[in-house]
This record gives sequence, structure tokens and C-alpha cells, in this order.
Amino acid sequence: MKIHDIHQRLADLGAKPMHIGRISRAWLKGLPLDTGTRHQQTENFLPLSVREGLPELAQTLDGLARLRSEHPGADGSARLLVELADGQMVESVLLPRDGLCVSTQVGCAVGCVFCMTGKSGLLRQLGSAEIVAQVALARRFRPVKKVVFMGMGEPAHNLDNVLETIDLLGTEGGIGHKNLVFSTVGDMRVFERLPQQRIKPALALSLHTTDAELRQQLLPRAPRIDPEELVALGEDYARRFAYPIQYQWTLLAGINDSQEEMDGILRLLKGKFAVLNLIPYNSLEADEFQRPAGERIVQMVRYLHSRGVLTKVRNSAGQDIDGGCGQLRARAVDVVNTRQLHKPAR
Repeated sequence: MKIHDIHQRLADLGAKPMHIGRISRAWLKGLPLDTGTRHQQTENFLPLSVREGLPELAQTLDGLARLRSEHPGADGSARLLVELADGQMVESVLLPRDGLCVSTQVGCAVGCVFCMTGKSGLLRQLGSAEIVAQVALARRFRPVKKVVFMGMGEPAHNLDNVLETIDLLGTEGGIGHKNLVFSTVGDMRVFERLPQQRIKPALALSLHTTDAELRQQLLPRAPRIDPEELVALGEDYARRFAYPIQYQWTLLAGINDSQEEMDGILRLLKGKFAVLNLIPYNSLEADEFQRPAGERIVQMVRYLHSRGVLTKVRNSAGQDIDGGCGQLRARAVDVVNTRQLHKPAR
């Protein structure tokens, strides 16, 4: 379902644009759709036909994103396993300091070798209303002042729905433009379309290595953009809209934590309007990939930061609960499949 579909249903009930705006704002705040204001009660504002149609619409909207389970982390985050209307599941993450990470697809087609979500492939796109519904659901638990499109899926592969979501959140949703963060592995459509939008979000680019060949191995179905070109595109966006690019770097022990990689980072990012986020891999003991030792991570941060590249360590929220992106969904799907397998025949 798309945002347009919701607006059309309201219009069919007799709602005017000002009515649709108020109902949308109530939904986005996680409040009942018929919520009035301090100075104007709903019955004095909304037409009777609209008020009578709201319960059915509220039921539809509530079904777009239902909480399947919540998994609090020691860092103040909480991973939410969200069930969609068709029974598919995605993950949202309540982040410390009033942030929320949302999913844009069920699964993902990029196939990053270190990502649990990528192993399932792409199952389907999320409609813009399903993406917004994750924000409305989260706001029932705590304030949300920042939304990052870094959950399950590649936002560039669902571009129209994501841009429609960003537009609504940046207007009726009351979220500042730079607190809407579009994360992508790199896609030329992003650099063409984002500058044309009314709401121009902050941009996060998944870099992961300065070696083009290694990047192709780690991100096998990402667009073939060399790291140098990706940084050049990011730098242009950052300078045009006066906000730094976040470069994401998932740290994999023995793969992209070498001195050669650090010197490559200096070559690419020194002097750029950029922040490098080192994200230690959320590893389990049996995983093919492992995170570097804590001492090595500290060395990398000091080396890069002292030489002019603003570098931060961004631990994936939920590491203490084995809740890296896609892990909760994968476990839930395994449980469902196991139950179906052992269901007695009739």
C-alpha cells in the first residue's frame, strides 16, 4: 500500500486536503486518527462521513505494521520484529537519542556476503505506507526525531516509495531534512533523483573497502562504481547541500582492516566533507566473518582521526542480543518453517 492510496481513501470519504493533513499527522505521531487539537475537537473539524470511516481505515493502517516481538539492547536500543499485513516480516530498530532505523524491502537483492538479509534475496518491495507505518508504530513506544533508511533492503531499489516516504516524514512528519538519512550501496539514480526532491535527505554511502575488486566480491550485485567515483559523487552531494556524507565501513577481521586499507581511506577521504563510520561486524562464533579485536579498532580510529579523517565507531544496535540486521527475521522464519514442517497432516 502506498501513501497515495490512504489519501485517496480519505478523499473518497469526503475529506479535503486540510482534513487529510490532520489525519496523516495523527497517524505519523502514533496517535488515534481522530485526535483533535487543544483548540478544535474532531467533531467540529472532520466531516461526519470521514469520522464514520476512520475506524475501518485505522484497522487497515494498524495492520500495515504490527509488533511481532521486541528485543531491548543494553545500549538503549530496541530491535522490533515487525509483521506486515501479508505475514512477511521486517526489522525496525529504535536507536538511542530518538532515532529509528526502518526497512524498505523484505529481503535484499544486493547480496552483501556479510549480511544476513542479503542471504534471503529480495522477496518483495515495501509500499510507502508500509515504510511510514514503521515510524507510526515506533512512535507508540518513544519519540522519533530521526529516521535512517538502513534496515532491511536497498533503498535505491525501491526508490519511488522511499522518496515518497521521505517527503511525507519531512513535511507532515515533522522530521528535519538532515535527520532523514538515505543509505545506499551506490546507485546513479540516487545522485540524479535526490537533488530534485523537495526534501533532500542526508546521505550515507556503503563503502566497506577502497579496493574496487574486493568491493565487488563483498557486494556482488551492487552497481559497478569504483570507490573513487562513489566518493566523488558523494562529495558533490555533500557540498551542494551543505551536509557531510556518512561513509559506512563494516569492519571484517583480516579483510578490510589492514594498513593498506587505512592508507586508502586517507587517499580517498582526507579533505572531504565526510564522516567515516567504522561498524564492527556483529559476529557469531560460527560465522565466516569476524570482527577485529577491540585493540585493532582503536588503532584504526586513532590513525585515521589523527591524519584528518573524522572517524567514529558505530556498533550495530542489538549486538548483545545477536540482533544484527536480518538475524531476528531469520530466526523467526526458521521457527515458522519448523512449525509448518511438524504440523500434523489432516
